[in-house]
Amino acid sequence: MTATETEPARVTGDKAQPTSKRTTQSSASASAAGDRRRWFALAIVMTAAFMDLVDVTIVNIAIPSIQREAGASFSQIQWITAGYALAFAAGLITGGRLGDIHGRKKLFLLGIGGFTLASALCGFAANPEMLVASRILQGAMAALMVPQVLSIVHATFPAHERGKVFGLFGAVVGLGAVTGPLLGALLTEWNLFGLEWRPIFLINLPVGVAGLILGSRFITESKAPKALKLDLVGVALVTIGLLMLLYPLTRGRELGWPVWGYVSMVGAFVVLAVLVLFERRKAARDGSPLVELSLFKVKSFAAGIAVQTVFGVALGIFFLVWTLYMQFGLGWSPLKAGLTGIPFSIAVSTAAGLSVQQLVPRFGRKVLQAGALVMALGVLLYIWEANRYGLSIAPWQMALPLVVMGVGMGLIVAPLTDAILSEVPREHSGSASGLINTVQQMGNALGLGLVSVVFFGVVDDKLAQAKERTAAGLAFADGFQNALWWVAAVLCVIFLLMSALPKRPAQHVEGADDSAPATDKEPALAG
Repeated sequence: MTATETEPARVTGDKAQPTSKRTTQSSASASAAGDRRRWFALAIVMTAAFMDLVDVTIVNIAIPSIQREAGASFSQIQWITAGYALAFAAGLITGGRLGDIHGRKKLFLLGIGGFTLASALCGFAANPEMLVASRILQGAMAALMVPQVLSIVHATFPAHERGKVFGLFGAVVGLGAVTGPLLGALLTEWNLFGLEWRPIFLINLPVGVAGLILGSRFITESKAPKALKLDLVGVALVTIGLLMLLYPLTRGRELGWPVWGYVSMVGAFVVLAVLVLFERRKAARDGSPLVELSLFKVKSFAAGIAVQTVFGVALGIFFLVWTLYMQFGLGWSPLKAGLTGIPFSIAVSTAAGLSVQQLVPRFGRKVLQAGALVMALGVLLYIWEANRYGLSIAPWQMALPLVVMGVGMGLIVAPLTDAILSEVPREHSGSASGLINTVQQMGNALGLGLVSVVFFGVVDDKLAQAKERTAAGLAFADGFQNALWWVAAVLCVIFLLMSALPKRPAQHVEGADDSAPATDKEPALAG
C-alpha cells in the first residue's frame, strides 16, 4: 500500500480519522523539519563565510601591532594580506569543482577544519615568515570552504527564495565588516594574556570547531547530478597563471621592479590563454573542464564577473591604505581606528538588505549603477575632508564620507552576487561560485599589489625627505589621498561595466518551476 492510499478509518473516541489525513499531517511535519534543517544549514555556512570575512578585516586593523611585536617589515605586512588573497584566488575554482565532484558538505567540512588549524598556526607563529606561510595555508583552506557556501545555497534553495537568502548574505557581509575591525581593535588593545595580536587568529578556533560539529549534523550532502572528473591540467594552469601575474605585482616594489617581473606578468596572460584553449578541448572531450566556459555565454554571469573583478581591485586598495593612513599616518590606536569604521559597516549592512529585498526588484540594474556612483561620491568626499583637515582630522569628521561609501557598497555587494548566479545551471553552481570568488580575490590581490604603486610610491618619496613625525604623517596622508583618486577612477569604470548587466534580475533558473522543491533536480536535502 502506498503512502497516498487510504486505509479504513481508525476510531479515536467518537471521531474517525482516515490514515490519508494522518499521512498528510506526517508529511507536513517532515517537510517542516526539512525546512528547519536547511535554515540551520544556512546559518552554519553563513557563519563560516562570516568567519572568513572577519579574518580579512581583523588582520588589517592589527597590522601595526604585528609589525611592532613580530618585527615584520612593510613588505612582509603586505604579504600577510596578499599571501592569503593569492592562495585564496589560486584555489577557489578547484575548491568549487571538488565540491561538485566529491560533495559540497564534505569539502566544506574539510575546509573549515583546515581553516581552523591554519588559524592556530597563525596565532602561534614564531616569526613573520611563519605567519606569512600560515596565512597562505589559511587562504588555501578558505578556498575549499568558501565556494561551498554559495553552492550549498544554490543547490538547497529554489530560485524564488534566493533573493531573500542573498539579502541575508549581504547583511552578513556588512556585519563582518562591522565586527572585524572592532573585534580586532579590542583584542589588540586588551593584549589578552600578553599575546598582543595573536588572539585575532585564535578566536577562530572555537567558532571553527563549532562549525565543524554542527555542519556535520545539519548540512546535507549535494553533488553535481552527473559524474565529473577533476581537471588536473586546468588546476595547474590556473594556479601558475595567477601566481605569475600576482607574485611579481606584490613583490615588485620590494625587489625594485625587476625585468623578470614584467616578463612574468606578460607570460601570465599567455598561460591563461592556453588555459582557455585547453578547457574548450576538455569540455568537448569529456564534459569535465575545471572552468566551465559555457557559463560566459550567460550574459549576466559574464558581465557580473567583470564587475566583480574590478570591484575587488577597488576594495583591495582602499581597506589596506585606510588602515595604514589612520594608524601610521594619524597615529591612532587600533581601537580608535576600529571604532571609526563602524558607520561605514552599518551603512553597508543596511543598504545591502534594502537593495536585494526592495530596491532591485523595483529598479533593477539602476540600483547597482547608483551604488557605484554613490560610493565614488563618498571617496571624493573623503579626499576633500582629508585634504581640508590634514593630520587634525577627527573620527566624527570621517563619518559622512564613510556612510556615503558604505551605502554605495551595500547597493552593489548583495544584488551583484544574485545577478551573477541567477541564470547559472545548477549542475555548474560549484564552478560558478568558485569563479565568482576567484575573480573577486584576484581583483583584491591586484589591488593589494597596486598599493605598492599608488600608496607606497608616494609615501616612500615623502619619507625619504621626512625627518620629523609630522612630516612622516603627512607622507601617509598624501599617499592615502593619491590612492583614493585611483579608487574613485576604478568605481567609474565599474559604473560603465554595469551597463552590460541585465536590466532586471532573472527570476527563473534553467526554466524550472520556482515552486518546485530543490530536490527535483538535485538531492540537496537527501541523506
